[in-house]
Amino acid sequence: VQLVESGGGSVQAGGSLRLSCVASGYRYSSGCMAWFRQARGKEREGVAAIDKHGEAIYADSVSGRFTISKDNAKNTLYLQMNSLKPEDTATYYCAADLAPYGLGQRYANWGQGTQVTVS
Repeated sequence: VQLVESGGGSVQAGGSLRLSCVASGYRYSSGCMAWFRQARGKEREGVAAIDKHGEAIYADSVSGRFTISKDNAKNTLYLQMNSLKPEDTATYYCAADLAPYGLGQRYANWGQGTQVTVS
């Protein structure tokens, strides 16, 4: 399984970005996928997850601002991030697994990350 994120960049506070994660060797319709982030000097944390039925969960810190979605036909996972804050600055990773790990850290497959900087 290979996961490749894109869409990161620098944005001013209040702005928006959309991250994408394209998978090869993995069927989006089969398992759970999630976005995590890790800020410098902090532990990695779960941001949003979506299961095979399309049910989504969010960390409290992003609920109402971020939206996770997936396009099974394109094998692509998205994270729409609105009303960005400086504290959202981090490297964002997508993760995938057949097990329903939600925002847990036990995913077997991880992307390489994409940097998001909010100033």
